[in-house]
Amino acid sequence: MNNIRKIADDVLYVGASDRRLALFENIYPIERGVSYNSYVVLDDKTVLLDTADHSVSREFLENVEAALSGRTLDYLVVNHMEPDHCSVIAEIVLRYPDVKIVGNAKTIQMIRQFYTFDVDSHAHIVKDGDTLTTGKHTFAFVFAPMVHWPEVMVTFDTSNGFLFSADAFGTFGALSGNLYADEVDFEGEWLDDARRYYINIVGKYGVQVMNTLKKAATLPIKMILPLHGPIWRENISWFISKYQTWASYQCEEKGALIVYSSIYGNTANAVDVLSSRIADKGIRNIHTYDASKTDVSVLVSECFRYSTIVFASPTYNAEIFPKMEMLLIELKAHAFQNRDVAVIENGSWALSAGKKMSELLSSMKDIRIISPVLSIKSSLKEEQLGEVDAMAAAIAESVNN
Repeated sequence: MNNIRKIADDVLYVGASDRRLALFENIYPIERGVSYNSYVVLDDKTVLLDTADHSVSREFLENVEAALSGRTLDYLVVNHMEPDHCSVIAEIVLRYPDVKIVGNAKTIQMIRQFYTFDVDSHAHIVKDGDTLTTGKHTFAFVFAPMVHWPEVMVTFDTSNGFLFSADAFGTFGALSGNLYADEVDFEGEWLDDARRYYINIVGKYGVQVMNTLKKAATLPIKMILPLHGPIWRENISWFISKYQTWASYQCEEKGALIVYSSIYGNTANAVDVLSSRIADKGIRNIHTYDASKTDVSVLVSECFRYSTIVFASPTYNAEIFPKMEMLLIELKAHAFQNRDVAVIENGSWALSAGKKMSELLSSMKDIRIISPVLSIKSSLKEEQLGEVDAMAAAIAESVNN
């Protein structure tokens, strides 16, 4: 049974959700699942904007057939060639052999890489700024390279102000009937997944995202239709402002984030003492995570969220504890920058984690180490509380300023 949804009289949602997938891209946990969004425009010529993942291909193809209601498919616009959005291209070509595939030169090259059908006979190659008129609708193609693949483009329907935004403005989370962001508690229930999606999937490419946002600012956007998550038709500027904050590597919230690893509980005790001292100095927005229990994608997202961060790790085989080292490597890979940080190390016979953590952090852009490394030998001692207080004061000053 099809499950198409009407967005406008001649624009239909034909996507589907997957709640069985445990790991997005086989790496990011998605307890709330994910949606694969796709859209059909019914005009003098019919248009399908992107396809879907194999996991939902049956429902997707039923939806497309129902949306076309006996008509053939004239155009398939491919905004993004990642397999979760392009896995059904060959099936679409089999079902609609006269379809023209609209994409840029890099898009068409990637289709050749993924598929063996005669791509060139179906290709309709566009350049940045080109348009395609299908009757009442005129689609303008705006290139968005490295948001987050080199071939990415977005499609703006000039007739209605709809921006088909590829992976931009997407989020983890399956749809549950409500198709629009204004129909759900987005800030309360979706924002964490939207942030984690952006930071982990796109976050490295902040400069490119900012360039795309500048292009988008020139368009009279009335609706944003992403490839994952809810559609935006109200309060669009609020969500765009979130993207501007994330893409410019500014903190989203003034607050203290403490991320630690602890083998036998002594490092955990030290950060608990520190967090109490920070609270005593009037800071209310304090959050503590165990890096061994929390998925690294959550930690990366939270590090981008807060202004001031403490990294605490025991020395392990004369190195940084593996879970903490993984986090720091992931932060560097995602172009983490422009934050105040403090470092705590622990060691019973070799204190080297602090030096190595500081070196990794210092290799990132605009990372300011605001306090001397607090070195703990096995466990925190009474005589070290002055150092803890000094670190807490530096953190409080950072958060307040």
